[in-house]
Amino acid sequence: MKFGVALGALNPHFHLDATMAAEELGYESVWLPEHLMFTRAMSRSPHPGQTHPPVPPDAPIFDAFAYLAYLAGRTERVRLGTHVFNIGLRHPFTTARGAQTVDLLSNGRFEFGIGASWLEEEWDAAQLDFSTRGRRVDEAVEICKRLFTEETISHHGEFFSFDEVVFEPKPTQKPWPPILVGGESKAALRRAARLGDGWIGMGHSLESAATQIGSLRALLAEYGRENVPFQMVLGGPVASVDDVRRWEDVGVTRMIVSPWRRSPEAVEAMQRFADAVVRAS
Repeated sequence: MKFGVALGALNPHFHLDATMAAEELGYESVWLPEHLMFTRAMSRSPHPGQTHPPVPPDAPIFDAFAYLAYLAGRTERVRLGTHVFNIGLRHPFTTARGAQTVDLLSNGRFEFGIGASWLEEEWDAAQLDFSTRGRRVDEAVEICKRLFTEETISHHGEFFSFDEVVFEPKPTQKPWPPILVGGESKAALRRAARLGDGWIGMGHSLESAATQIGSLRALLAEYGRENVPFQMVLGGPVASVDDVRRWEDVGVTRMIVSPWRRSPEAVEAMQRFADAVVRAS
């Protein structure tokens, strides 16, 4: 089992301290949330069954690629992930360039978590059609993969069209940084199974995780990808090595944790969790 740290559960003042502690204590990765902007009035939620936004409109947000590149320069081993990057809101040239830069500066430590987005008002503000987000994401992912691997790329699709572009240098990781598709909906699971190198979910119980992972395995088989390496990433309660074994039994490969109650206590709580779980697993 790999263990990642949820930077989004911290006051940003403590992001660097938590990242440095993660590297020292044996955590495998840190994960930064991302939005382009928030609007004063917000609706919806990324959490299944909830309708109220989980964050206030004045919550601090940052350019994920710039922030992770900074953390890359302060670390040597810990992996750096987005949880998740709203890929449909950008042109794929911008997205691919940011992802490639983080991967190169970190010497291949970038994990590219992407999502179709839940905040309709963010799309409205960007003057994009929220109802097209799934198709835009699919097209953007396919373009990024080609930019990461091909010498010369032409593309003429529903949302993006261009001839003979060159994208250099290529990312350190081959064929590209792992693309983990976020989301809990049927559409998100299908996208993960069809296009992703893994799935990144929200907080789960053992039972709900087993349901989603079962669905993903069926979809991977449907797309002929059942033998392709595929990450299963989510959050959930972990207090002991026995808990870790139970998560492993349902198929989880990485857990993203936030074992603190308050941000100023984060490093101390990460130490306790590392002693009890990370190093003992």
